[in-house]
Amino acid sequence: MYPRALAALGARSAEERRAKALSDGDAAAERRAGALYALVAYAIWGLAPIYWKEIEEFPAPELLAYRVLASLATALLLLAALRAWRQLGAAMGSRRGAAAAALAGLLLAVNWLTFLWAVQHDQIVATSLGYYMNPLVNVLLGMLILGERLTRAQALAVGLAALGVAVQTLALRELPWIALVLAVSFGLYGLARKLGPAAPLAGFGIETLTLAPLAGAYLLLLSGRGGGSVSRAGAGTQLLVASSGFVTAVPLLAFASAAKRLPLSALGMFQYLAPTLSLVVAVWMYGERFTRAHAISFACVWLALALYAWEMLQRMPRPAAPGGNA
Repeated sequence: MYPRALAALGARSAEERRAKALSDGDAAAERRAGALYALVAYAIWGLAPIYWKEIEEFPAPELLAYRVLASLATALLLLAALRAWRQLGAAMGSRRGAAAAALAGLLLAVNWLTFLWAVQHDQIVATSLGYYMNPLVNVLLGMLILGERLTRAQALAVGLAALGVAVQTLALRELPWIALVLAVSFGLYGLARKLGPAAPLAGFGIETLTLAPLAGAYLLLLSGRGGGSVSRAGAGTQLLVASSGFVTAVPLLAFASAAKRLPLSALGMFQYLAPTLSLVVAVWMYGERFTRAHAISFACVWLALALYAWEMLQRMPRPAAPGGNA
């Protein structure tokens, strides 16, 4: 009797170990997929100024309106191709999901408009600073909205970033509002995406549906007043503007997919790629000034990010030693 009981327990234990191994494997695969999605999103965002520089002659609000409508068309095409209408219906049927996606859409509009204006006014360096600050904004949002407590290292990192903002404000005699608006708006957008239950594509569809009536009304008003420079442009330029839907949708959907698979703190670690690429593009391709004040301000933020990254690595669980307890 006892040998049979022990054999049964051993078999059950082996099954549990196999189930746990499969579960751990699935979790690891999800993390790898999340990391790949994050790399795609941030690489495209980092190089995006090159695309928007090609059509910078158009007013930023008009470009924003066309970007919203082109993004909505892209979202609808993807929903149809992937037969994901049920996801959209389920998201719109959920008050929480619809509200979170609508809020995310409004935050996205603020972020897009600020970014477009900055690119058109040779302020790509400022956008780079803003996106460097975003992981630290995520830490603050976790404390203020989610009730998370800051560790000493996180508090010091946030303080260093604030010092960087103060240095630039005093040296240039103006608040770096572009960087602050971009960091805060996208931090809040990521939080809304994280808390919202909508699937990535469905959420993107609701975001663009929320903004589309406003964009359409603005373009109609502009046309009625005899404005609208995009409508009078050549076919090639109009095609380039229409392509903004794909340029927008691909990184956003990749980001949303990454946000569902990675912790918000881990997602922030990947964000260093985008501002680094943007900074290189700004200085080496477009010859933007990088002053001593910029250098000091960026150095404070970089030091803050290094401290934040070190603290995150310290908190990561260590792999179990071979033969140890799982």
